Formats: sequence, C-alpha cells, structure tokens
Amino acid sequence: MQTLTSLFHQRIGLPMNQTITFENLDVVLEKTAQNIPFENLTIIENKTVEITKENLMNKIIERNEGGICYELNPLFYFYLLENGFNAALTNGVVYNHAAEEYHQLGRTHVTILINHEDQMYLIDTGFGGNLPLKPVPLSGEPISSYNGEFRIKKVNHPYGDYCLEMQLKHKDTVWKIGYAFDTKKSIEDLSKLNEIQTIIIEHPKSSFNKHPLITRLTNNGNITLTDTTFTQWADGILTKENIDNVKFKELAKQHFGL
Repeated sequence: MQTLTSLFHQRIGLPMNQTITFENLDVVLEKTAQNIPFENLTIIENKTVEITKENLMNKIIERNEGGICYELNPLFYFYLLENGFNAALTNGVVYNHAAEEYHQLGRTHVTILINHEDQMYLIDTGFGGNLPLKPVPLSGEPISSYNGEFRIKKVNHPYGDYCLEMQLKHKDTVWKIGYAFDTKKSIEDLSKLNEIQTIIIEHPKSSFNKHPLITRLTNNGNITLTDTTFTQWADGILTKENIDNVKFKELAKQHFGL
C-alpha cells in the first residue's frame, strides 16, 4: 500500500521516494501551490463530506481536486507528520481589507505551525494566491519567495497572539495583514474542522458559498477563475477575460484539471 507521501508526491510532481527535510520544504510548498488549486466547487455543488484524513486523500489525491484551507492544510499537516515533522494545526481570523476589519466569521482559517530546532514556523498551503511558499519564522524575520515577502508579527488581541503580514509581488507596495492566529490553541480534534466547514457553507457572510472560485499559483504568477471572469497574472502583467458558464467549464478543465 502506497504511503500518503508517495501519493502526494505523485499528485504534485515530485519523485515518489524523495526524502523531505526542512531544507527542501520550500520545493514541496511551491509544487503544492502550482498543482493543487484553492477551490470551493464542492460547496457550490452541495457535495461536501465530513473532513477525515481518508476523505481528504480521496478528494485531493485520488480525484485530483483542490479545496479550501480546512482541507488543504490538514492534508499537508498529515504529510508533514508522516515525514517526521513536529507539526500542529491551528486556526485564525482572516483580515477583510475591503471593510478594514477582521472577518466576522470567526476563527475559520486553518493553518499549520511547525517546530524546527526550537524555532516555530508558520506553513500555509490554503490561503489562495497569498501563499508564502516557505516556512515563515515566528521570530519576525521576513522571508522572500517568488510570490512576495512574508513575515509574522507579534500581536495581542482576541483573534490571536501573532499575525501573518505580506507584500505580494507586483501587487502590494506596503505590508498588509493576512490573518491573525493563536499559537496557544491547536486543533486536536478533526471535528473542529467540520464545525469550520459548516460555518463556511452556511454563514450569510461567507465569501465561499455564493460563487465558484478556483485559483492556483503558476511559475510566474497566478491564475484565478470565477463564474464570470478568468484572471491571469504573469510576470506582473494582469489580463482579465469575461466568460460565460460554458467557458468556465472549459477553463476549469484546461487550467485546473477540474
């Protein structure tokens, strides 16, 4: 029986038996971001199932689909555990830049913390186009990837004790808040993920229960598909195309394998 690691590597285009260390984790994160889309189609199509390790493997690895943070990061968390990492899941609150406040859905963003050589890092494979692509140290030291600059800031408010800040390449000229998270509140029970999924499915202010959204990184930018537009960032150049439902299905298959 194949391990999660070998199946996951097959899914993202890495050698099935490649050894994963902290030093080459950035390669895995890049491959994951480019091959597994952030998408909400099961919510829109009313096909969501209980969040379990088996169901996540079936959806993302066997059926070659993507998911939202509460699916993508838990699967990557299981992958990290299988490769000997000291990892934990936690949740946080995403910042709504349009409203200039934290989202009112509560702690619905699921992310990963790892401890490596007595240093804690944030890892995220489920934050749409805002992925750091490298472990981000909680010490505050910024990291740089082809997707931009990312850092962790110590904070003290009800949403957590740290927040992720970012300056996306070609998009941001100042540091922006991504989300706040709490290092003291790890998710020990997968039932918590099902509670989060229920909020995302049912809450009137959820941004994922109204229109389809599919996005993934490319090697020089990112692509995003909704039911009305197809947007591409390539080397800092933005192109946007209005589409209909027929074109949506074509592009979903062509660019995301969905």
